[in-house]
Amino acid sequence: MYASMALDPHNHCCGGRAWCVKDICGVCCVLLTWLLILFAEFVVMRVILWPSPHPLFSTANIAIFQMLAFLAFASHIRTMLSDPGAVPRGNATKEMIEQMGYREGQMIFKCPKCCSIKPERAHHCSVCQRCIRKMDHHCPWVNNCVGENNQKYFVLFTFYIASISVHAIFLVITSLAECVKNEWRQCSPYTPPTTIILLLFLIFEALLFAIFTIIMLASQLTAILNDQTGIEQLKKEARWAKKSRLKSIQSVFGRFSLAWFSPFTKPSNKSGFNTHFYSV
Repeated sequence: MYASMALDPHNHCCGGRAWCVKDICGVCCVLLTWLLILFAEFVVMRVILWPSPHPLFSTANIAIFQMLAFLAFASHIRTMLSDPGAVPRGNATKEMIEQMGYREGQMIFKCPKCCSIKPERAHHCSVCQRCIRKMDHHCPWVNNCVGENNQKYFVLFTFYIASISVHAIFLVITSLAECVKNEWRQCSPYTPPTTIILLLFLIFEALLFAIFTIIMLASQLTAILNDQTGIEQLKKEARWAKKSRLKSIQSVFGRFSLAWFSPFTKPSNKSGFNTHFYSV
């Protein structure tokens, strides 16, 4: 009964139960993000590390950068393709209300835009055209909402992008110092002007992404610790019993383990309502 909702032609499922938002602006932002990551890969590997005369330094930093870049890319994909917590469209029917155990006269909230029963703390996204449980915001850079089911992956994405940005800044500074020291001899496979342009573009990109993602990461962690999403902070909503900081963190990441840092593990669902009726 509920699986058939994934076949709704107006939703954002691509084949079966996979999730993807069909928004041209979001798709362009995603492609731009991937291109910028690939540009950083090219400059770091081809211009900075491969020509380095210090093999131990080069090998160690290649391993670190590639690991962080892979985790950043995986976190981005997982954020983009995960259902953020969408409420099925058109489930506000009399039969569904009865199945959910609501009594006649009991107050429920219905979204007039997607005709769905809105759980507590759900908000309607005009881009996704769905109500999203614990919606924090819609991010065009991941072409998806950040909500109950994918907030962990978004936090990891900002963390790993910030990490490779800081690492790239360090590598550019050390590379420029090495080039000046050796008077640009055997510094790069490219001419000095081309090398300088590539390094300047990379450090500009890295600084921009580092500042943006560190701010976003801090705001996400603050929201999680305060058990209040970005939308709830803007609307000054606080009608629910807030969790402790520990329980709020566990609701996003699960119990503490190394799996916190993996975009391939999904934390257990600790929602306070019946997800059987609210899942796509």
